[in-house]
Amino acid sequence: MPAGVPWTTYVKMLAASLLAMCAGAEVVHRYYRPDLTIPDIPPKPGELKTELLGLKERQHIEHEPQISQQ
Repeated sequence: MPAGVPWTTYVKMLAASLLAMCAGAEVVHRYYRPDLTIPDIPPKPGELKTELLGLKERQHIEHEPQISQQ
């Protein structure tokens, strides 16, 4: 085994790590309570809270020709 650790200790640590990982995922899942429903009608652009609202404005500004003032 790696670093001379006995099999029993290795298996115990593996089981404890897996248990802790699953428990942490369960706690986070219960805290945030994700919305797993699928809507019948897709939302219109701008209705999703996950969209970057300022992205379209920045893209619009970048595509405008720049006028130098000399």
